[in-house]
Amino acid sequence: CGMNLIDVLRAGANGMVYTCVGIAAGLGLGVWLGRRLGLNRDTMYLVSVGTSICGGSAIAAAAPVLKAKAHDIAIASATVFTLNAVALLVFPAIGHALGFSATRFGYWAALGIHDTSSVVGASFQYGPTALEVGTTVKLARALWIVPVTLFLSCCVAGRGADEKRRIRIKIPWFIPGFLAAAALVTWIPAAAPAGSWLKELAKYLMIATLFLNGANLSREKLKELGFKPVLHGVTLWLILAAGWCAAIHFGWVDCAR
Repeated sequence: CGMNLIDVLRAGANGMVYTCVGIAAGLGLGVWLGRRLGLNRDTMYLVSVGTSICGGSAIAAAAPVLKAKAHDIAIASATVFTLNAVALLVFPAIGHALGFSATRFGYWAALGIHDTSSVVGASFQYGPTALEVGTTVKLARALWIVPVTLFLSCCVAGRGADEKRRIRIKIPWFIPGFLAAAALVTWIPAAAPAGSWLKELAKYLMIATLFLNGANLSREKLKELGFKPVLHGVTLWLILAAGWCAAIHFGWVDCAR
């Protein structure tokens, strides 16, 4: 990480309100749409959580809380990873067509794309400013894994054998690590060159991660998804992504840094 901690906290705080609104809308719409499509509970919540928060990380955190079956986890993950691949190609093209500044595109990528790695991949194509904004706001979005997991554990998951609800929370440890690295670069200037080197290395590691995610998708896995889960994931994502795009385009989202 080569970012200044003060800039990180400022961008994160500015995106926190929008993140909260987006997650609430995503979960509410996802549950409503999933019930209309007749999806089972676990697939419905896993796709909704993955779309609303941060893709695979959110699914991995919610799955043990819901005691989801491997099949439901695979369906939700494949749906999210497929849409991530689409976002990498579509978001930069739309951003340029609409004349989005780097800051505006960074906000849109962070609020409209599932996984952190895909946010980095799309923002990387738009320039360093978009990458910095997108990464920071996305990490603020990922923090909501904790309260959403707590909600699922308390209000959605079934009781255990002892008839008591077991609260399970998975903390996204990559976020404290990111903040610690930013603090190190901010308060120990001598560490800045190393921070810049690690930042460049992280970009290419993220690209490698995206390649591996893409390699994990196959025609057979896509066929296993089924029509309804895909329709659920695609519809939910299109509504949220288009909504944030419109809000940013018309200036309803304050993207000032």
